[in-house]
Amino acid sequence: MKVHEYQAKQIFDQAGIPVPLGDVATSPMEAFEITERLNKPVMVKAQVHVGGRGKAGGVKYAENAEAAKILAHKILGMDIKGLTVKKVLVTEAVEIISEAYVGIILDRATQKPVIMVSSAGGMDIEEVAAKTPEKIHKLYVDPVVGLQEYQARNLAYKLFREISQVRKTADIIMKLYDIFWKVDSSLVEINPLISTPGGDVLAIDAKLNIDGNGLFRHKDIAAMRDLDAEDPAEVKAREADLSYVKLDGNIGCIVNGAGLAMTTMDLVKHYGGEPANFLDIGGSSNPEKVLTAMQIVLSDPNVRAILINIFGGITRCDDVAHGIVAAFKEYNPSVPVVVRLTGTNEDEAHRILSSYKLPTADTLDGAVKKAISLSGIE
Repeated sequence: MKVHEYQAKQIFDQAGIPVPLGDVATSPMEAFEITERLNKPVMVKAQVHVGGRGKAGGVKYAENAEAAKILAHKILGMDIKGLTVKKVLVTEAVEIISEAYVGIILDRATQKPVIMVSSAGGMDIEEVAAKTPEKIHKLYVDPVVGLQEYQARNLAYKLFREISQVRKTADIIMKLYDIFWKVDSSLVEINPLISTPGGDVLAIDAKLNIDGNGLFRHKDIAAMRDLDAEDPAEVKAREADLSYVKLDGNIGCIVNGAGLAMTTMDLVKHYGGEPANFLDIGGSSNPEKVLTAMQIVLSDPNVRAILINIFGGITRCDDVAHGIVAAFKEYNPSVPVVVRLTGTNEDEAHRILSSYKLPTADTLDGAVKKAISLSGIE
């Protein structure tokens, strides 16, 4: 789960990490009032769950309240990488002397949190890694021992030379690591962490992603979820207890079991296609899940064929077939649908589907090839 910048800053502020003053607005008039209250120049920042807001025109400087109102009017409703801006963060503008980067992620290879810092803040960290990797310094933290103060200071020295700023930065890194653990974060990031003419160190941007599996422990953070900022298909899938991730391909996949879903996607790629999604209906035999899965996959305009691959163990093939029939009656798919049902009650499933004359296949390879062929992909 992602939270907006203004929400991440609230969590940072509660943890003692210094952030600029500000508030969120949903209308130009609210942006005007916030700027009046701050009584100083502000930044008006689009709140969407994507990067590149500044390059898209979603981050602007306003000298006064009237300018903030005008800018908020322009930014609200703006489309940034397919997401509509419905909120803006109005935050005090700060004079910047230098910009740095601090981020923490979980490294799967070492099974440890890794803290990354760079003096090249304000840029995409991927670009820094590609062009000037020597500017990125990493520390793998033993999760049993935790982050030590001397380690945080060593990292801070990579960013600043002034001792007072080093101490402030080390304290920020310690608190950021504490947040990473306490909220079950998968990523926490400050880009940029800036220094001011007065020697202060501030987090003027904030990014925080939460592991969805840990949300039951954080009801306050779960309440921050902004459904308007998420893919409607992913929201619907989550409500139906389906595992769904949208991809950029054109072969829609409906499968039971995560391992089989990954294998199906691999074979689609192997035979020259591009999977449009990962969708696991799980071990349930509920036909309603199949109906919802079809609705979700059909909502993707890029899908040119649908591949349904079911291996019936706990899942009963006949129940899945009933779901497919219901989906055809309700949605009448305009794209080809290829079905592979094998396992529990597969004969009954094929009987149920026989009247619809759907393309079927006995093997997974055959089903994948048929779906790609019927999609018209060259």
